[in-house]
Amino acid sequence: MANLVIVESPTKVNTIKGYLGSNYKVIASKGHVRDLPKSTLGVDIENGFEAHYINIRGKGDLIKSIKKEAKGAGKVFLATDPDREGEAISWHLANALGIPVEETKRVTFNEITKSAIKKAIKNPRTIDMNLVDAQQARRILDRIVGYKLSPLLWKSVKSGLSAGRVQSVATRIIVEREEEIKAFIPTEYWTIEAVISDGGKKEITVRFVGDANGKIKLENEAETQKILDKIGKNDFIVSRVKKSVRHKAPQPPFTTSTMQQEASKKLGFQSARIMKVAQELYEGVNVGAENGGTQGLITYMRTDSLRISADASNAAMEYIKGRYGDDYYPKSPRVYKTRSGAQDAHEAIRPSNVAIEPLKIKKYLTSDQFKLYKLIWERFVASQMESAELNTVTVDFDAAGYVFRTSGYTVAFPGHLAVYEASDDEKTQKNADGDEDIEIKNLRLPTLDDGEKFHADKIDPSRHFTEPPPRYTEAALIKFLEEKGIGRPSTYTPIITTILARNYVVRDGKALVPTPLGEVTTKLMKDKFPDIVDYKFTATMEDDLDGIEKGTTDMREMLEEFYDDFKEELEKAEATIETDKEQYEIPTEETDIICEKCGSRMVVKNGKFGKFAACPNYPKCKNTKPLVKPEEKPETKPQIADFKCEKCGADMVLRTGRFGSFYACSRYPECKFTKQKVKEIDAKCPKCGGKILTKFGKNHSVFY
Repeated sequence: MANLVIVESPTKVNTIKGYLGSNYKVIASKGHVRDLPKSTLGVDIENGFEAHYINIRGKGDLIKSIKKEAKGAGKVFLATDPDREGEAISWHLANALGIPVEETKRVTFNEITKSAIKKAIKNPRTIDMNLVDAQQARRILDRIVGYKLSPLLWKSVKSGLSAGRVQSVATRIIVEREEEIKAFIPTEYWTIEAVISDGGKKEITVRFVGDANGKIKLENEAETQKILDKIGKNDFIVSRVKKSVRHKAPQPPFTTSTMQQEASKKLGFQSARIMKVAQELYEGVNVGAENGGTQGLITYMRTDSLRISADASNAAMEYIKGRYGDDYYPKSPRVYKTRSGAQDAHEAIRPSNVAIEPLKIKKYLTSDQFKLYKLIWERFVASQMESAELNTVTVDFDAAGYVFRTSGYTVAFPGHLAVYEASDDEKTQKNADGDEDIEIKNLRLPTLDDGEKFHADKIDPSRHFTEPPPRYTEAALIKFLEEKGIGRPSTYTPIITTILARNYVVRDGKALVPTPLGEVTTKLMKDKFPDIVDYKFTATMEDDLDGIEKGTTDMREMLEEFYDDFKEELEKAEATIETDKEQYEIPTEETDIICEKCGSRMVVKNGKFGKFAACPNYPKCKNTKPLVKPEEKPETKPQIADFKCEKCGADMVLRTGRFGSFYACSRYPECKFTKQKVKEIDAKCPKCGGKILTKFGKNHSVFY
C-alpha cells in the first residue's frame, strides 16, 4: 500500500515523486481547501473568536479526490510549505481527512532536493498548533477589520470599497510621502567644480569643500561669486594626500525583503514577478541530466533569516577555494546576525547546490529564471568570500585659502567583488574622513605630492535646488515595511498587489502614487481608526502574532484586547459618519477636454493602464480619451501625408506604432482607417521594371 504525500503546488508533484519512488504517491491541494465564508463574518466574536470554516467553492471534487487517495494510503504525509500559511493548510487538510492533530505526519523541507525530501519523510512531526493559531489570528484580524470597516467606506466614500488592516497602513505610507512632496519648499545651493592640470599629463576634477576651518555651504550666487573672485587665477596647490587601506566586507545572503529590493533595482522586476520566479526556482526546474535532472534550485524564498546551514557553508568554502583559490575565503566562515524580531525558522535564500553555476544551466531556464537565479547565486557565493581590499586616496588642494578635494581608489584585492557588487545604496560606506563615498568612483588618481602646483583649466559654478523626497518604489516600500516591522516576508507582495488592485495606489513608471481614492480613504482611516493605520500599533500586532507562534502569547487574549479598542472606535465612527460624510468625498479632477459626443468637460479617471479622460455623464455617455502629459506632447505638428483618407477624405497623418511608422486618419477614433508606410529602394523590379517598395512587417521587412 503506497504512502500519500500532499503538497500545495502541482508543480512540485513530479519533482518530489521522482525523489521518493514508486512506494509514494504525491498529490497537490492547490493551496487552501477551507476558508472563512465570503458572505458572512465567519467569526463568533462572543464565543472566543471561534472561526467557522467552510470548503472553498470549486474545491469539492478535489477534496473528495484527496479523501479517496488518503483512505487507500498506508501513511499520509502533509508536506505543505514550511511557514504559518503552510501549517494552516496542513491543519485544514487534516480536518477534512478526519485525522486528529496528534496523529498527523507533518513534513517540511527548506529546499526541494533529494536529500532534503528523504530526510523530511524519515522525520515527520505533528502539526504545530502554535503556527496554525498565528495564521488563524492574522486571518481573523483581517476578516474583522475588513468586514466591519468596508460598509463604513461604502457609506462615506464609495460603494464597493474594502478595507484591509496592513494594506491601509501601506496606503498611508504612500499618501504621506505624497503630502511631503507637495509641501516641500526647494532651497537654493551652489557647488563649484574645477578641472585642473599641471601643464603636462596630469588632469584632475576637484570639488569645492570649504576652507581651513571646515566645510562651507554655498547658499546663493553672491557667496559663490565671492569665492570665485578670491580664487581668481591662483594656483591649486596639493595641501594634503591621505592614503589608506579599506577592507570592504560582502553583503549577507538574501532575505525575502533584500531579494525583492535588489531584483527590483538590478533586474527591474516588480514584486509579484520576483516572487513568482523565485517560487518556480524553489519548486523545481529540469536542468538536464548532466546537472541532476529536475530539482529545486533555491531554498525557501519567504524568510527574514540570514542563517545558513553548516552543509551550505562547507559547500561554499569548497567551491570558493576550488574556483578562486584559498586567498578568496576568509580565515573563518562568515556568520551574519539576523535582525532583532526576525523569524529564524528558515535559512537565508541561497542556491540549493552551489556547484550548479548559473551559466551551466542557462539553456534550461527562462530569461527571468536565469536572471534571478544568477542574482541569488552570486549574492550567496560573495557573502561567504573574503573582504575586498581597496587602496583609497583623498587629496586636498589649496586655492587662495579654500579647499578643493578629490578622491579615488584602486582595488588591491577584489575578494567578493570578483563575484558580485551590491547596488549603489547598499554599498555606500564611509571614507577615511568619515564622509560617505558618494563621489568616489573606481578611479585611479595620478601620483600626487604635497606642494605640487596645478592651474585651473575650467571652473564651473553650478546652481542647484534641494529636491523633495522621492516617491516610494516597490523596493523602497518593502524596505520601509521591514524596517518598521510591518508585515512579514510572506505578506509584502500581497500588500502591494492589493493596494494596486483596489486603486488606492497606481504606478507611475516605478513609482507608487496615491490616487484621490487612496488619499480620501487614508484621511478617513486616520480620523476614525487611528490605531489601524498607526505604524507602531501594526508592528506590535506583528510581534503579538510572532508571540502566538512561539507559544508565549494566547491567541484569544490577543484578539479580545484588539477587538475591545476596535469596537469602541467603530461605534464612534458609525455615530458621526453621516455628519462628516462631506469631508470624504473624492475630488473630481477636470480636464480641458470637451466631450465631442455630449459637450461636457471630461474628467480624469484611473484604469488598469493608468489615467484617462472620461465623460462625467457615464453611463449615459461612455466616451473616453487617452490623457497625454504636457511633457509628452510632441513639439511639432503631426506630419500630414500627400494623400487623403480613402474612407472619409480627411487628412492622413504619420504615426508611430509598435511595429514602426504608419499613416492614420486624422479623425481617429471616429475614422480608424490606416495605411502602411512604404519606402522606395534604389532598385527596379526584374519582372516588370517598376519601382520596388519596402514596408515593415511584424518581424522583418517585406519587399514588393
